[in-house]
Amino acid sequence: MTIDEELNQLEDGVRRLKIEYDIFFGGGAKKPPTDLEWRVQSLLKKYSDGRRLSYGQRFKFSSVQQKFAVYNSLWQQKLRIKEEGYRRPQDALLAIQGVREFEDEAPEAIDISKPEPFRIACSDVDAEVNKVKALYDAMAAARKEHKAKGPAGTFESFQQFVKKKTEQLRKEYGTSTVEYAVEVEDGQVRLKAKAKATHK
Repeated sequence: MTIDEELNQLEDGVRRLKIEYDIFFGGGAKKPPTDLEWRVQSLLKKYSDGRRLSYGQRFKFSSVQQKFAVYNSLWQQKLRIKEEGYRRPQDALLAIQGVREFEDEAPEAIDISKPEPFRIACSDVDAEVNKVKALYDAMAAARKEHKAKGPAGTFESFQQFVKKKTEQLRKEYGTSTVEYAVEVEDGQVRLKAKAKATHK
C-alpha cells in the first residue's frame, strides 16, 4: 500500500471512528470502537515523524492528526462522564451532542493540488498540545519545502510563543479563541494569528 493510500485510509478511519463513537454515545452500541481506534492511532504513530512524507502529504496528515486530536479529547471527556454518571443535565447533553460543537473547528478535506494555509483555532495552549504540535509540524514542513533560512527553533519555544500570543490576543480582543495559520508569501513562511469572534 502506498503512502497516499494509507493517508486516505487514515482519513477514512477517523471519519468512521467519529460515526461509531456517535453511535456508542447515543446508546446504539455496547462498547466503544477500540479496535478501529487502535488502527487509527497506529497509522498516526507510523507517520508522526513525517520523514517519508512530501509537503502535500505532510499537510494532509497534520490536518487529519488535528481532527483526531480534537475528537479524541472530546471522546475521553464523554467516556469519563459516561463512567461517572450524568451528574448534571449539561453532562448528558454533552454525551449526546458534544461532537457537533467541535465540527466547525475540524479542517475539511484538503485539495492537495491547491494547498491552503494550515489553520488551527486555539484557546488553551496547555490543554491543546496536539493542536500546537500540528501547527509546529506544518510550519516546519513549510519551511523545509520553501528552504527557509534561519533556525526553526524547538517545539518548546514555539509552544511558549503561541501561549503568550494567545493570551495577549484573548486579553486584547476579549475573545476566547485565537486562530493561527501557516502562510507562504513571496517564498517566506509566516505564522499569522488573529482573534476569532466568539459565537453566542
